This record gives sequence, C-alpha cells and structure tokens, in this order.
Amino acid sequence: MSHATVTPPVAKPLGSYRPFWAKRFGPAPFLPMSRTEMEQLGWDSCDVIIVTGDAYVDHPSFGMAVIGRTLEAQGFRVGVIAQPDWNSAEPFRALGRPNLFFGVAAGNMDSMINHYTADRKIRSDDAYTPGGVAGKRPDRATLVYTQRCQEAFKDVPVVIGGIEASLRRIAHYDYWQDKVRRSILADSKADLLLYGNAERAIIEVAHRLARREPIEAMTDIRGTAFLVRQAHAPQGFMEIDSTEVDRPGRIDEHINPYLTTSEAAVSQGERCAKDEGGSAPAQAVVAMPVSRKAGAVVMPARDRSVIRLPAYEQVRSDPVLYAHASRVLHLETNPGNARALVQRHGERDVWINPPPIPLSTAEMDAVFDLPYARSPHPAYADAAGGHDGPTKIPAWEMIRFSVNIMRGCFGGCTFCSITEHEGRIIQSRSEDSIIREIEEMRDKVPGFTGVVSDLGGPTANMWRIGCKSREIEAACRKPSCVYPGICPNLNTDHGPLVKLYRRARALRGVKKILIGSGLRYDLAVQSPEYVKELVTHHVGGYLKIAPEHTEGGPLSKMMKPGIGSYDRFKQMFEKFSAEAGKKQYLIPYFIAAHPGTSDEDMMNLALWLKRNGFKADQVQTFYPSPMATATAMYHTDLNPLKGISRDPKRAERVDIVRGERRRRLHKAFLRWHDPANWPLLREALKTLGRADLIGNGKHQLIPTYQPAGGEGYVSARRKNSTAPGTKTSTVTKGRLLTQHTGLPPREMGAAPAPRPPAAGRRKPR
Repeated sequence: MSHATVTPPVAKPLGSYRPFWAKRFGPAPFLPMSRTEMEQLGWDSCDVIIVTGDAYVDHPSFGMAVIGRTLEAQGFRVGVIAQPDWNSAEPFRALGRPNLFFGVAAGNMDSMINHYTADRKIRSDDAYTPGGVAGKRPDRATLVYTQRCQEAFKDVPVVIGGIEASLRRIAHYDYWQDKVRRSILADSKADLLLYGNAERAIIEVAHRLARREPIEAMTDIRGTAFLVRQAHAPQGFMEIDSTEVDRPGRIDEHINPYLTTSEAAVSQGERCAKDEGGSAPAQAVVAMPVSRKAGAVVMPARDRSVIRLPAYEQVRSDPVLYAHASRVLHLETNPGNARALVQRHGERDVWINPPPIPLSTAEMDAVFDLPYARSPHPAYADAAGGHDGPTKIPAWEMIRFSVNIMRGCFGGCTFCSITEHEGRIIQSRSEDSIIREIEEMRDKVPGFTGVVSDLGGPTANMWRIGCKSREIEAACRKPSCVYPGICPNLNTDHGPLVKLYRRARALRGVKKILIGSGLRYDLAVQSPEYVKELVTHHVGGYLKIAPEHTEGGPLSKMMKPGIGSYDRFKQMFEKFSAEAGKKQYLIPYFIAAHPGTSDEDMMNLALWLKRNGFKADQVQTFYPSPMATATAMYHTDLNPLKGISRDPKRAERVDIVRGERRRRLHKAFLRWHDPANWPLLREALKTLGRADLIGNGKHQLIPTYQPAGGEGYVSARRKNSTAPGTKTSTVTKGRLLTQHTGLPPREMGAAPAPRPPAAGRRKPR
C-alpha cells in the first residue's frame, strides 16, 4: 500500500497565540498557593486554578508545574491548590473564584496505584507528598476534586486531565472493584477531559474561554473528550458502526474496522487516493461488516468520521465486546490517522476527539525553557519550621539532578501506560536546550555535586529516533515500532545521542552523567558505538534493564522481544565493560503473573535466573492499570492483539493468573532463592511433574531440606503468607519514571516525560 496520499496533520504553534492581557504581570517566582502570595504579585484573582494531588514542585518533571507555567507564558494568572483537604469545599475556595476554569489532576501518578499495591494492599507511603506521608489525596482523586470544585463555585467550568483521567476516558475495567466502570467524564460530570500531553489543548481552551466562548461549544479540540446528548454523529460526519463483532448471516468481503482508510478502500475495489480525499454525507452510518450487496461504500476523510464503540452497558457485561472496544481504541491512537470515537453511556455519548499533534522540537524547548524555580514551593519549608530545610519530597529528591530529554514511547508494551498516554511518536528537545538545563541545574540548584543522575525519559535511548518518513508515520497503524521486530522504516541512529552525551560530559563542573531511565536494549544493539559510549562513561556499576520474561508465551502477550536480544546486549555490555577496565553488572527486571504466563513459564524463568546467578530482591507483579491492552486480556481472557471473535476457534484465549495463591506462586518463582518460598515451590514442582528439580544438586531449583530457625525458617503461622522481602515497589530505587501528565497533565505518564511512575509502570524497559 502506498502511503504517499496520507498528509501528516499540522497544528497551530504554541507561541502563535496573542497573549492574554495579564501577561503584563510577568512570571511569578512560584505559582501562588495562597491569597497572600496573590496580593504580593498584585493579583486580585486567578484566571486558572490548578488542583493537584501532588505537592507543588516547580519543575518540568511535574505536570502541574508544566501546565501552570505554559499557561502563564500565554499571559494567564495561574494559582495552585496542592493536596487540599477534600472533606469540604472550603479549601477549594482558598484562592477565590477562577475567572476561566479549574484544572483538576490526580497528580503525576494514578491515585489508585498510588494508594494500593498490585495485591490491592494499602501502601504506607506516597513519593509525591512531603515526608513521603500517605493519605494526602483521596481514592479516585479526580472524581473527588471535581465534585468539590463544583461545590465551591457552581458556575465555573472544570477541566480534568493527567494520567488518571487520560486512562479512564472510555468505559474501562477497574481492577480495584473488579468491574467495568463508566468513563470518568460520566462519573465526574466534568465539562471537558484532556488526555495525553495537554499543552496544545489547554492553551486553546484558555484562550477560547477568555474570549467568552462557552465550554460546551469546544467540541473540535484534539486530545479532548466531552459528553453530548445526541445519539448520532453531528452534521458532516460519517458514523462507522463498530458496536458488534461477528454479525449473523452471510457476510461477503467487508470493511474491517481495524483497517486503515486505504486498506478499507482497496477491499471495496476503490483507489487509495480517492478514499483519502473522499467526502461524507451528513450523519451517514455505515454498519460493519458490510456486504457488497449493499453497494460500495465511499470512506470519508478521517477528520470527518467517528467510530461508534459498543456502549458502556454492553461492554460492562460482555467480555467479547469489551476486548473489541479496547482493540479499536488502541488502533485509533496515531495522530496522523486516528478517527474520533464515541461511546454511549446511558442517555449521553462520550465523544473522544483524535489525539493531540506531538510538539515540535522548538515547542518542546519552549516548554522546558520556561522559568521554573526547579524546587518545591517555599510553603513546604515553612511547614518544616524553616530550620532544618524543607520537608523532603521523595519524588523530587529522585529527579532533582536529572534532565528529561524526550517524551513518548514507540515500544507499545501491553502492560505499560506510557504509549497510551504520551503516544508513540517521540518528541525530542534540542541538544542546546538540554545543555542549557544542565548548566542551569549546575549553577542554581543547591546541593549539586557534579553528578547528573539521568539524561532520559520514558526510554533513555529513543531521543531523536523515529520514522524515516512523516508520510509513512502518519499512515501507520502498528501498535509498536519494535515488535515483533524493528520496523525497517524506523531510524535507529544513536549518533545524535552519543554526541549529546559527549557534549554534556565536557561541561564545566559536570563530573559524571548517569543514565537512570529504562533502556530499550533491542534498539541499543543496533548501535555498538552507543553501547560502548554508555558502558564506558554512563553506568554507575549497575544498569537496570527489563527483559520482563524469558518464555515466548508471556513475551508475545507483552509485545516484548525474545530473550535472545537480552543475550546480545549482555555480550556487548560485558565486552565494553572489560575494555574499559570496569566491573559492571546488568540488573534485569521481570514481571510475575502477567496474562499469558503459565506456571511452567515461571518455572523456566526461575531456572534461567538460577543458571545466570540472579537473586531478585524486589518482585514486580502484573498490575492491571486502566485501558492497557494487557488489562483487557486480564478482564476478558481474550487476546485483542489477535483480533476478536465470538467463534472460539478464531479467538485466542489467554491464560490469566488470578487468585492470591497463584499470584504468590509466580512471585515465589522469581524469588526462588528465598527459603520462605520453598514449601510452596516444592508443592508446585510436584504438581507440574518436575519433582526432579527438588534436590541439592547444582542443576536443581530448590533443596529438599528446610532451614530451621533464622531468617529462612517457615513457621506454621507464616507458611501461607507473602515471602519476606517480596514487595511491589512503585518507585524503582534511585529513580522514578516521571510521567508528565498533561493537565492537566507526561506514569506517565507523561506526562512532560521524565521519571515519576506511570500507571502500572515503574521499571526500565
């Protein structure tokens, strides 16, 4: 198929708007959090008030700071209400009535993942709160904050965003309640939802509200979702019916809702060029599949068509339709060709516009060059008494000496939320902008010792990597550029990144540049020069990477490369470490209990770990975050990657790890070396017919004996409890995966895109 007919969409530049009149006040040292601060700035009111579940840190790794500073640069007066007491509306009146709107976000991290482990146990800390104290934000914070804003000022529009809202924009499976919930728009009654990186959308919303345009009229902004009452497409749109699969009766060759426009045209005997430029009749509805006997169908331009998904009431009770809706949604995520989506919720439709156009390099530079204070708000120092310094915010401590260089991820891992939130088109900053930030951090951030803890983002080595052709990129429908193999259209040149590393290392006052973000090792092996540069200069003894598994079954459900890619990277890593005269080690991460993982798969992984001498200290268990493809597998037992059908012969079933006992078993295989797990593993090995692996030999997994007393002793009381030391950590030691969550906002997040965690994702890829 030719891609030449697909024209990449364009967007209005961020800097092309006429500034709002309040720009005369200039930038604030910190966005105000109190009326006193507003008065000191000479403000009588705020134009926009951002309500966030995180402590306010004025740094480009924190969503509220990015959105706030972006709006400030447009001339708006922006206030922040951080981690308010949600038990009444009074704290939401602290800054007065906003002139334009409230912007509500749960924070850089989904509030439910922030509160609960993968085993649904309450966490004891919160990395985004001073002192790491838990309990400073409610469950489902976006819903609660929106309700309180509406109580505080009934006539003020509420715009929701961030990772929590972004991943709940349609009907979604909720792991914590074990049911399908409505779109967060339907539950919150917010006026508008912004998903993904939200700078473009939030700027347009603010300027249009400033022009007194009603928010109900803002139905044409990319990257937004809203509620409407009509049950059909508006004038000029063609509605494509994708509410069912496998319709009964004779079906000839039909239009497949998963195809591109051009592919659908070819299936109907039309030419690609004709289809891409076709026009649609008003309110036309095309049922899918469509028999040829009904006549040829002229597909409309993508920006004038909308796909109707199965209604909430259908997907709530029908796993097949839920999996189908998930598949369609994930295939409509490329900004170059995505159609709008609509899903019925009772008497109203949730309308989801196509994703936002990624920021250009110049726009990324402008966002990161804004006048951030690069530190927590002084109020946290006051709260600490001002004597021993500010109360520490763990997320800030981890990223204070790191620099985010890009957003997005084209890996498409099914368990990860980054691609769903930030998109798979990489948005890179310029080399000069990155260098300026390092110099500013060196000169202005207290405590800098010359060590930059990270130059990265969602993936450390995707900076300035992307499709070789903008036209091909705009037409592509693949969920991943690197699975099942690296796309031949992907530019894998790491030369610019090597040049950046060398320039950063040469800066005055910089002693060491570490790479703490996750590394895509199957991409890295395409550039031995990059691996040598990384290993020789940028590894602090250990490098964390994530094969996730060794067996083909679970890897195919994760959309991850085979373990052979890890082996090739390991050989290069060890070779270049030896040449540099350094003893350095790879720390691989693996996931337990992922959909598609059998007990035998985990046993084989445990044997691989023992052969290679790995003893995992922390265990990551699969966490079904909203909207992820792997979550659709978990809920439906079906594989949306293979297509959905009611015919059991055509649909692929997925082995799902449910129940506390089986999840404990899979974690126990990852911690095969812990004596507390041996009784459970002995029982499992016998059940699997592999009792030969029980013994004291070198090639056996666990011994026949059980230590008595000491740390490894398993009492009757503890025999069925979780193994000591086994935990699912939201924060990977030494770094966070910052998810600037757009607004309102980038884990994952991204969220801008450095390193606090995306929903369901904490470790390197």
